[in-house]
Amino acid sequence: MLIPVEVVGVRIEMPSNQPIVLLKEIEGTRFLPIWVGAVEATAIAFAQQGLEASRPLTHDLLRDLLDRVDITLTSVHITSIKDGVFFAEMNLRGKDGALEPLSARPSDAIAIALRTKSNIMVNNDLLDEVGIDIPEQVAGYASAAGDQELEAFREFLEGINPEDFAG
Repeated sequence: MLIPVEVVGVRIEMPSNQPIVLLKEIEGTRFLPIWVGAVEATAIAFAQQGLEASRPLTHDLLRDLLDRVDITLTSVHITSIKDGVFFAEMNLRGKDGALEPLSARPSDAIAIALRTKSNIMVNNDLLDEVGIDIPEQVAGYASAAGDQELEAFREFLEGINPEDFAG
């Protein structure tokens, strides 16, 4: 089963200064941190903020290419993790119907999905395996009473490493 998620944002994991894109299930309390490269983190942050570079970035170019050849990115599925590496598929539709899913790095798929306003979904088993369950009041959505627990979560994020998610 696939769970719709939203991109909360890009954060920097300390002390390694490794960028993380943080996904949150839309109808729930689970978060999924995915380590990404600096270029992809910038591309995701640009798309989230609605910024356009003076020249098209790679993900902008791919969005424009899909549009030019009349192919729609219908959704991105974050499917699995193997040896600490996340895997994703881009689901495409052409004039004649659905195309074979295209394997992609989650960071690239997310950057393109944000640009095309496509759905981002995560495999429920993956969220069960490596997701972090944080009640909304703890995540800072509902009350100031959760500030102390929110700070504890931030400290948790600062202390995790990609190896923590290895099978």
